[in-house]
Amino acid sequence: MSAILPATDTPFPDGQLVMVEPVSFTGTGAEYFRIWITNTFLSIITLGIYSAWAKVRRTRYFYGNTRLAGASFDYHGEPKAILKGRAVALLLLVAYQLFSEMPGLLAGALALLLIAALPWLIWRSLQFKLYNTSYRSIRFGFGGSVSGAYVAYLLWPAIASLTAFLLAPMAHQRIKRFQHSESRYGASRFCFDARVGRFYMLYLKAFLVFMAGVIVLGLLLFGLQVALGKRGMALEAYGGTLVFMAVLYAWVMLMYPVFNAMLQNLVWNHTAIGPHRFESRVAPGRVAFITLTNLLAIVCTLGLYMPFAKMRLMKYQLESVALLVDGSLDDFVADAQARAGATGEGVADLLDFDLSL
Repeated sequence: MSAILPATDTPFPDGQLVMVEPVSFTGTGAEYFRIWITNTFLSIITLGIYSAWAKVRRTRYFYGNTRLAGASFDYHGEPKAILKGRAVALLLLVAYQLFSEMPGLLAGALALLLIAALPWLIWRSLQFKLYNTSYRSIRFGFGGSVSGAYVAYLLWPAIASLTAFLLAPMAHQRIKRFQHSESRYGASRFCFDARVGRFYMLYLKAFLVFMAGVIVLGLLLFGLQVALGKRGMALEAYGGTLVFMAVLYAWVMLMYPVFNAMLQNLVWNHTAIGPHRFESRVAPGRVAFITLTNLLAIVCTLGLYMPFAKMRLMKYQLESVALLVDGSLDDFVADAQARAGATGEGVADLLDFDLSL
């Protein structure tokens, strides 16, 4: 069990008691290092062909070590489907590279064609990933339509870009709503109720945190420049400016995991399935600390710490999530299993292609 979210009874906002079932992750850096080093070596000597098998092996390890309510997840994806998708992606990139050397109009037309195909590719990848994921022998699924994918992944981003990205939080909310509300476990659909206003608040908070860091760094640089200027140390002042730029770059890079931590809390705290809700308590500051120390360790070990870094961050993020069970989870799983047969019938033949996005 996770030390962050112990299994216990806790009330919903209306006072009803529920059982908290935390997610736990039992994988270790040492175990994953062996998988990572083998996958890397075989992918290199096979010129990337083994990467599809590497992904299946890696994903099965992650899923098998992710546990909820005493059971782990399973991954059923086939390497050939992933390899097929990657071959198509490679062909598209080669075609674009060839056409990019031709007249600009033709290259632009091909770029638009690739952009137009992207929502369909994402839609297929969502179907593949969820259908090939199971929990307690019941598969997940994705029921969203291809038209819904085009609205979420093409129309809304286009609208956001035309408004100087003022509608970017709204577009983001529409994408997450499509992803979560169209997902299902067996025949039970997930529910996503985060409103647009919460995404605007998320973006505003992230912007304020970013600007606060920039202001603090700017004040420190100004104080350093003044102190060095009074001592006539112009060269040292120039070096201080370079250090400031490096630290500022690091701060910008740190904002990505910080934003993702805030986004994880927002999305999963507004996701439910049946009567059960999810809860996420990721601390953005903790994520920033883990990311920074991971980066330093990777640099000091010339990259060998990468699998340990991945496991360290993943373990914290997963174990910050819990399922708030309203009633009996066993009854819900049994009901989902009873209704799942017809839903998954015939889907396996359709999902033989994955772009592995």
